[in-house]
Amino acid sequence: MIEVKDLTFSYGKDKQVLHGLNFTVGDGEIFGFLGPNGSGKSTTQKILTGILKGHGGCATLFGQDISRVHTQDFFQRIGVLFEFPYLYANLSAIDNLKYFSSFYPAKRLRDIGEILEKLEFKMDFSKKPVSSYSKGMRQRVSMARSLINNPELLFLDEPTSGLDPSGAVLFRRIIEEERKKGTTVFLTTHNMLDADLLCDRVAFITNGTIAALDTPKRLKEQNSSHLVLIEYLYQGIRKEKEIETANLEGGIPFPHDEIISIHSREPSLEDMFIQYTGRGLC
Repeated sequence: MIEVKDLTFSYGKDKQVLHGLNFTVGDGEIFGFLGPNGSGKSTTQKILTGILKGHGGCATLFGQDISRVHTQDFFQRIGVLFEFPYLYANLSAIDNLKYFSSFYPAKRLRDIGEILEKLEFKMDFSKKPVSSYSKGMRQRVSMARSLINNPELLFLDEPTSGLDPSGAVLFRRIIEEERKKGTTVFLTTHNMLDADLLCDRVAFITNGTIAALDTPKRLKEQNSSHLVLIEYLYQGIRKEKEIETANLEGGIPFPHDEIISIHSREPSLEDMFIQYTGRGLC
């Protein structure tokens, strides 16, 4: 679906932000593109969606060179959720979605009411101006906008931003449903839980280069300490002990009366993010 080779980009003579990126995104894959602010992830997405031009190297979408693929047909095949909602504040959710729907042929469109209901939008606000909505409600309308044309390729920038925990779970479920339909998803986010739960593979980008690219599971396994923390009771006293996982093959290797919990010391995806980018989630 997406193939990027030696991708470079500069915002001026002395402001090169991408330094030869190489990656591919397969059909039906959820691909996480993760990096600190200023790392080049938003620039990459803007190039792939046709907002920025003048890149170096080669990038193809739908099997066509990106410099020639940005036609009306191309834009009808993609959906984009921007980090900040791009909606007309004086229009309602319904009117915003009717306006954006006018750019697509009727055969591609989803029913506005159905998609808002799926996103658990409060329908009593559907005809009120967007300026009266909470951030979470605006995010729901923005997500509806990105899905309204049944895209084959979906670009999502911080999709769960502004949502409460139940809203984040809902959005993750909808993204999974889109993937099951065959939609390819290019996801940029600071939310490592979203990336861990959703992504088939993730790329860590820092200073315009890709520092690591693999499945979340393999990235964590490759950097695992292979230790587990065991909490237990022995002679009425609560204790804990850290041991290597290999030592568990023959059972718990120390005296105990009751095992309370066993926790893997496997690093989190956030740990991997910090290790490969050298920066926290900012």
